[in-house]
Amino acid sequence: MRILAIISGEYGVRHVNNLREHCPPGWTIETWKAPAAFPLIIDYPEDFLPAEFPASDLVLSFAETRSVAELIPDIVKMCGARGVVVAVDNENWLPRGLGRQLRGWLERMNVGCATPKPLCSLTETDYKVTRRERESYDNAVIAEFARYFGQPNIRVTVDESTRCIVSAEVQRDAVCGCARAVAEKLVGMSADDAEERAGLAHHHFPCLASMVKLNDYNHDTLMHESAYLMQAVLAEQLKPYRQVRTITPGTLNE
Repeated sequence: MRILAIISGEYGVRHVNNLREHCPPGWTIETWKAPAAFPLIIDYPEDFLPAEFPASDLVLSFAETRSVAELIPDIVKMCGARGVVVAVDNENWLPRGLGRQLRGWLERMNVGCATPKPLCSLTETDYKVTRRERESYDNAVIAEFARYFGQPNIRVTVDESTRCIVSAEVQRDAVCGCARAVAEKLVGMSADDAEERAGLAHHHFPCLASMVKLNDYNHDTLMHESAYLMQAVLAEQLKPYRQVRTITPGTLNE
């Protein structure tokens, strides 16, 4: 797979570094650093684009400004991509209305587009746009990328006698590498503590998703939503091994 990654700052650089280090053999990743500033209205996209882009199958936008979304259709025409993924780890980078417009522009070009919010909600079939709403897509290029990077999938093995995690295999990493970092810390943890401590490890990685509270996420943040996705896949696996303690009000603990 040939990938063109659009970056504008450290957020994108870290994602690209993780992709290059852990992507499957045969993948190539080129980058384009978007301009630091844009006018309110982009009349001539060519003024902000290079003369050419390398031929690509997939465009990944890690740009930290909404103006880049207006350039993506022209970028796709220039590089020949068949799929686009725009990271929405901050609502300001791609407001919902502009996201719908972008998907519509690309659909008319027969190009698939996914706008996962947060980025680590991307799977091979859909992605989150609000806390309770997922958007489905049908695009082979995006799905192939999401086989390896997107919504974290960590499979743990627990020793039944000690109830401690003995192995944690990353079957799908987050694009930023957070799942791999968390998995390394899980080995040796008690099944009672692992879910909570995985959330802390996620924050300490650190996750770069926004800490702004959003109405469509029940006034929670995308950083916390990202952690919940990580914890959910562990909770189901750890449930059979956890000890549940009950306290009866009005009685002494024996």
